[in-house]
Amino acid sequence: MPLQLPRSPWLTEELDDFREMARSFCQKELTPHQDRWIENKQIDREVWTKAGEVGLLCLSVPEEYGGGGGTFAHETVLYEEQARSGDSAWGVSVHNGIVAHYLLAYAAEEKKREWLPKLASGEWIGAIAMTEPGTGSDLQGIKTRAVRDGDEYVINGAKTFITNGAMADFVVVACKTDPDPDAGAKGMSLIAVPTSTAGFRRGRVLDKVGMKGQDTAELFFDDVRVPAANLLGDQEGLGFFQLMQQLPQERLLIAVTSVAGMEAAVDQTIAYTHEREAFGRPLSKFQNTKFTLAEAATEVAVSRAFLDQCIERHLKGELDVQGAAMAKLWTTERANRVIDDCVQLFGGYGYMMEYPVARAWADMRISRIFGGTSEIMKDIISRSL
Repeated sequence: MPLQLPRSPWLTEELDDFREMARSFCQKELTPHQDRWIENKQIDREVWTKAGEVGLLCLSVPEEYGGGGGTFAHETVLYEEQARSGDSAWGVSVHNGIVAHYLLAYAAEEKKREWLPKLASGEWIGAIAMTEPGTGSDLQGIKTRAVRDGDEYVINGAKTFITNGAMADFVVVACKTDPDPDAGAKGMSLIAVPTSTAGFRRGRVLDKVGMKGQDTAELFFDDVRVPAANLLGDQEGLGFFQLMQQLPQERLLIAVTSVAGMEAAVDQTIAYTHEREAFGRPLSKFQNTKFTLAEAATEVAVSRAFLDQCIERHLKGELDVQGAAMAKLWTTERANRVIDDCVQLFGGYGYMMEYPVARAWADMRISRIFGGTSEIMKDIISRSL
């Protein structure tokens, strides 16, 4: 039988109803297409427009901007159901939980009304471009430049590892607006770039170890000119601080999908060990299996309890940078360990990509890297000690 965990305290009847809709969408529109999306290295464009039609995009954006008018709890339910459906290809958490919220928090009012409805309908797919070929976690070291020229910015540079990069219509780009090395964090700004702009180019869709159906790509900016009004914030130099304000939600999103993925893998492994026999009896009867599953169930229960606490804090506006870092560190490290143990219990079949646990194992590895590595999380946490 599947894991029996206490009901998350932030759930409501309305969220239960929403979960049924999200689950139905994921099972119908995501699960059946995994092999084809992996082969194509991207999902079907129609998934985005279908999601917009049923109201799954920009869930926590106010209705006045075309969004769902919900909260982070609605986002959480959607990402849990996506993870449980076995999908890691649809970059909806970046679109919904990250890009839309940068615009909501920092874009000028007229730009919010122009841009957000297009993201909410699925007409536009959103991406955020921070990482560069020579710069990963050290965002202050980015080289992409944006130079003010009258009423425009001229952007030059390159970005890599960009989720939704191959399909994006709209990219929030981290740029240097002050090249002085002494400017540090104050030299960075965020600028919105529609991908139809002249000078924007896409590079390779990258061949990853996991998340193979997701269109993670290289992006290039060659004298890309955008209106100065596309600057997020009322002045230059706010980009790094905007990133720091939004990263706790991004890291909590990663924690949500890590715990949901871990729960799904353990449920699959429990079912498999009850069905699979060795030496004339089910695997579930062996002491090693019992002990491994007992440890995995405990890791899941502890991770879920901590995650629920962090979600409640975030819904109240109380989750700080250190708390989000702890959530990401704990849940991603545990998820990787637990899913690895699940693969071991599957034996040789656990290494076959036709089994969801094998894909989950490969997909989960990046969780300890993106959104800030585990080492960066430890550094952040240590600053408060």
